[in-house]
Amino acid sequence: MANTLTEVAAPQALDYHSLNAMLNLYGPNGEIQFDKDREAAREYFLQHVNQNTVFFHSLKERLDYLVEKEYYEQAVLDQYSFEFITKLNDLAYSKKFRFQTFLGAFKYYTSYTLKTFDGKRYLERFEDRVVMTALGLAQGDEKLAIGLVEEIIAGRFQPATPTFLNTGKAQRGELVSCFLLRIEDNMESIARGINSALQLSKRGGGVALLLSNIREAGAPIKQIENQSSGIIPVMKLLEDSFSYANQLGARQGAGAVYLQAHHPDILRFLDTKRENADEKIRIKTLSLGVVVPDITFELAKKDEDMYLFSPYDVERVYGVPFADISVTEKYREMVDNPAIKKTKIKARDFFQTLAEIQFESGYPYIMYEDTVNAANPIKGRINMSNLCSEILQVNTPTTYNDDLSYDQIGKDISCNLGSLNIALTMDSPDFGATVETAIRGLTSVSNQSHIRSVRSIEDGNDKSHAIGLGQMNLHGYLARERVYYGSEEGIDFTNIYFYTVLFHALRASNNISIERGEKFDGFDDSTYASGEFFDKYTDQAWVPATARVAELFTTSNVHIPTQDDWKALKASIQQYGIYNQNLQAVPPTGSISYINNSTSSIHPIASKIEIRKEGKLGRVYYPAPFMTNDNLDYYQDAYEIGAEKIIDTYAAATQHVDQGLSLTLFFKDTATTRDINKAQIYAWRKGIKTIYYIRLRQLALEGTEVDGCVSCML
Repeated sequence: MANTLTEVAAPQALDYHSLNAMLNLYGPNGEIQFDKDREAAREYFLQHVNQNTVFFHSLKERLDYLVEKEYYEQAVLDQYSFEFITKLNDLAYSKKFRFQTFLGAFKYYTSYTLKTFDGKRYLERFEDRVVMTALGLAQGDEKLAIGLVEEIIAGRFQPATPTFLNTGKAQRGELVSCFLLRIEDNMESIARGINSALQLSKRGGGVALLLSNIREAGAPIKQIENQSSGIIPVMKLLEDSFSYANQLGARQGAGAVYLQAHHPDILRFLDTKRENADEKIRIKTLSLGVVVPDITFELAKKDEDMYLFSPYDVERVYGVPFADISVTEKYREMVDNPAIKKTKIKARDFFQTLAEIQFESGYPYIMYEDTVNAANPIKGRINMSNLCSEILQVNTPTTYNDDLSYDQIGKDISCNLGSLNIALTMDSPDFGATVETAIRGLTSVSNQSHIRSVRSIEDGNDKSHAIGLGQMNLHGYLARERVYYGSEEGIDFTNIYFYTVLFHALRASNNISIERGEKFDGFDDSTYASGEFFDKYTDQAWVPATARVAELFTTSNVHIPTQDDWKALKASIQQYGIYNQNLQAVPPTGSISYINNSTSSIHPIASKIEIRKEGKLGRVYYPAPFMTNDNLDYYQDAYEIGAEKIIDTYAAATQHVDQGLSLTLFFKDTATTRDINKAQIYAWRKGIKTIYYIRLRQLALEGTEVDGCVSCML
């Protein structure tokens, strides 16, 4: 007799995407199903990564193949013996690295790992990328290579996207995150600026350009009135340039432009981002930044007129470009000078317009010019920032001969970035060594960057060796330790942590100077050389203000530098110098936060479970790092926390960072332009240097992502 029973098929395992989506569904007891996301990460490897990875029988076979097929640079491997490379490879794999989240694994294999030229198969695991990055950055220094593998595999240090993506690859862009260029008030400089933007964008960097020096619309050309078209046509040319040039299709071109608030074209500049702007002037993809001096706030406080000054006339009167003078210092003098053409608007109307545009678009970024320059330890003036508003360095103009050759090569800026994971750095067996390894890794990026197509960038980098050590996972760390973001203890920790990092960053740069017998160009004119920089650290003791923060540093065995420590470091720096003109900058870490399992930058989280749209895959869910069902209360989102506590946190960090911190302000959907104005003023009073984006809760709820720092969102 035939068997009439139907065999029941065993239930099929869920695919990784479905498992990840269960983060958005509560479990049987109302809990968040964190285990499902970890399972999704495992299944991603089983269902996708393993079957799409090229297999090699040995490390030698793999390296020989990748060099022969022009995937890897032979020159990087030639700096080491094969025995050492084998040892380093074994070290990396011995750490048993595992991605903590599905999105972390997905981001790595989508955006970072080496693929076959057809893009269909993987040629690296995470460990392989770490090893190649360490070999490339260490430049033959075996001790540094080991240190970099230790720090990156442990998650304490993460190089920026361009560095981690490109190091060691034969077909690659630059290792540098982004660039800053100034444009002068002449056609030669404008043309060179556009060409430079194309060259730099092609190499994978975001580019910011200073427009403050360009004469306004209607200004004379060769003494003929009403001839200049102003800055808007230049902006349109730049926008088209960035859309055309990208890094082998791997990263889209991205640009920003900065304008002084007292430039006559300032309102036209802002209007380019209005939702109903005429298409002839509308700027869709270019980011905008406004440079605001103290005098603008003072005029608004008194409800006075705000004068706008012709850059053409200012340069004729003072003999230097408009961006290189202090508007606050010269304001009354320029108002009274009949040789300088000027127009006026109401200062409060300017700030109202600023808030309206930010309310609509999130732009413009704001740079508080006088705050930035008061804190600048380097001789010269800072007059702009970058695509993510954290780079603040001195630039100088380039001049040209009639045949367009260089008359005088000025100093432009490149950003060599990477970030520490605050939580894991606090767990480091040697806090100082972690910071020093990161500084040395970033310095190597500067030393290896030679962008000859833009001489002002190359010269600026060669003279300054400037880097930007960033930070991420502040909210994740505070929540792990049961400390509320923005609380007294949270702000106290931020202060002492950044204070401690600064000490070790300076000491590392000093060590490099001693070893190489070299300091950055201009050191002798800096406040490091005069000793003035160190006064606030030697004249008072910096200690935790709360018992909880003192406990955190004691438990982690992290030594907080004393006044005597600072006096000894000051003496060594005054004698030997430091190698890096700039050392710290905190960017808005994006992709590297996911692969590192960190909360972004030092922001609070935007939501407990972040929802992202990832190409054809669709919605992907990312749980806040260290979050469990037992500590949810410590993961208040940025909209709940509010702008003031975020500003307070950033203010605590800012006082120990020589450059800037990319600060996004979050507002509930009930916010008005008045709330944005109040936050701008509060930030200015608290000593904040820059504001990045303005975000409203309603945008997040609609799933709208603000496109921004494509190149420096690390």
